[in-house]
Amino acid sequence: MATTVLKLLLAPLLILLATLAGRRWGPAVGGWLAGLPLTSGPVSLILALEQGPEFTARAALGTLFGLISLAAFSFAYGAAAARRIRWPGCLAAALGAFAVSTLALRGATLPLGLAFALVCAVLAGVGAVMTGHGRPRPARRLLPGDLAIRMAIAATLVLVLTSVAAALGPALAGALSPIPVFGALLAVFAHRDQGGAAAAQLLRGMVLGSFGFATFLLVVGTLLDRVTIPQTYALASAGALGVHGLTLGVVRRVS
Repeated sequence: MATTVLKLLLAPLLILLATLAGRRWGPAVGGWLAGLPLTSGPVSLILALEQGPEFTARAALGTLFGLISLAAFSFAYGAAAARRIRWPGCLAAALGAFAVSTLALRGATLPLGLAFALVCAVLAGVGAVMTGHGRPRPARRLLPGDLAIRMAIAATLVLVLTSVAAALGPALAGALSPIPVFGALLAVFAHRDQGGAAAAQLLRGMVLGSFGFATFLLVVGTLLDRVTIPQTYALASAGALGVHGLTLGVVRRVS
């Protein structure tokens, strides 16, 4: 019962708070907030409770590689937006890049520390090249239906991934958990309302904000079989928030 409540409430509530904060401070900061493990964090916690620490620690490595696919998604969307392609075409290109990257990395194995270093290098490189998209248009009023859609999809993603995790195995379950549902929704709404520049700015903020996400996974993968589940996720959350806070200055400076 407790895990069902987590599945249904935790990720949507986190996404609601991040959406409202992103609307207050603009698309780049909204994307930066989306870089937090808003869906993957709850997925990882639920996997630990349902599948055990060993499964979840291996899934954390798969999720780290999934952040490379997340960067590929963001880069492809930004590149398409720079060509003035409308949001459906941008989204299709970005999802295609995510799928290709996920398939290419499906069997990848590296020690956790090396995987973390590789992911950080990719995030830094993609963040550095996603520039020059112009200025976004002023934002439209946020409709309640927009929030409901984002929250419903987040809850559905967490439910589906945790329900099929055992069948997928830890590597693929982990690799798919960073599917950029929140980032995709934010980018599409930003593109529709404020133009391609806003979507690209948001996604660049998400890439730069993913260093905290990577830190969360590093801590989970390192500690989960050494300390209790509550201690692991408390330390992982603290580490993620600390690193995430450090990246905010970079996001504001380059947006």
